[in-house]
Amino acid sequence: MGSMPFPIHRPRRLRSSESMRRLVRETALAPDDFILPLFVVEGEGVNNPISSMPGNSQMSIDGILEKCAECHSLGVGGVILFGIPDHKDEEATEGRAADGIVPRAVRAIKAELPALTVVTDVCNCEYTSHGHCGKIVNGDVDNDTTLNWLAEAAVAHARAGADIVAPSDMMDGRVAAIRAALDASGFPNLPILSYAAKYASSFYGPFREAAESTPQFGDRRSYQMDPANAREALREIALDIEEGADMIMVKPAGPYLDIVRMARDRWDLPLAAYQVSGEFSMIKAAAQNGWIDEHRAMLESLTAIRRAGADMILTYYACDAARALAG
Repeated sequence: MGSMPFPIHRPRRLRSSESMRRLVRETALAPDDFILPLFVVEGEGVNNPISSMPGNSQMSIDGILEKCAECHSLGVGGVILFGIPDHKDEEATEGRAADGIVPRAVRAIKAELPALTVVTDVCNCEYTSHGHCGKIVNGDVDNDTTLNWLAEAAVAHARAGADIVAPSDMMDGRVAAIRAALDASGFPNLPILSYAAKYASSFYGPFREAAESTPQFGDRRSYQMDPANAREALREIALDIEEGADMIMVKPAGPYLDIVRMARDRWDLPLAAYQVSGEFSMIKAAAQNGWIDEHRAMLESLTAIRRAGADMILTYYACDAARALAG
């Protein structure tokens, strides 16, 4: 039998009121879906507003602690730390130092808020004088030397008390190198959240101001992914899972919802998506010009990422969204 014609089927019946819409809603957001990115710098009492990301700042550890306490009180799922050292060099030395800015921030957070999940970004671009994600040899990043740097950084973060380490560099073999180093150092139970499909995206622009990580020459297209490729993303994710990734991430989120959905359909590991700085800043800028409703655009964009299949969302809207959901 064919389906009954209109007016038997009236989908609008299930949209007739807010309570009805809530009852049949397929996708739900919750504060513990969100991870808030934070930028930690040296000093005390430092709060440097990031001009391209209104409402976000580089903060010293004391300010980071206040922000983490706010996150925790709102039920936000966790924070991810990006470190900005006073000193940068060609070897990214501060990025793997036991007393570097990120390990010290992790220790401080876990001392005051032990129940808050702390993720650490494992990369080198914030720590190198040239802004690239590893050791430069003949004008390009040397993959295999960089693996040693990443492994050392992950172990330093683990020793400080990080709950999750998240390599974001896109070097081949980094998950296996980090897993081996963590296991050998007594951290076999520390999970790895791999930035498994990280694209060479123009949407990272504001982040590079925030993290002071703009490349001093060239770009990152020899290691981050070509935005035109989808099948390659699936190969990258599969390789990271084979190497021992416990969770996988797609970055950016909004322009790559098709990749999020493909990953969700293919694998059952926890899946993260990063609503990156450019996505956030576009909403902010449009709202400040009165072109869109920021509250609705924020929740709609986050709902879309969840609907595509993400279990967790890294977003600069984490606290704002948590407040909106509570209100």
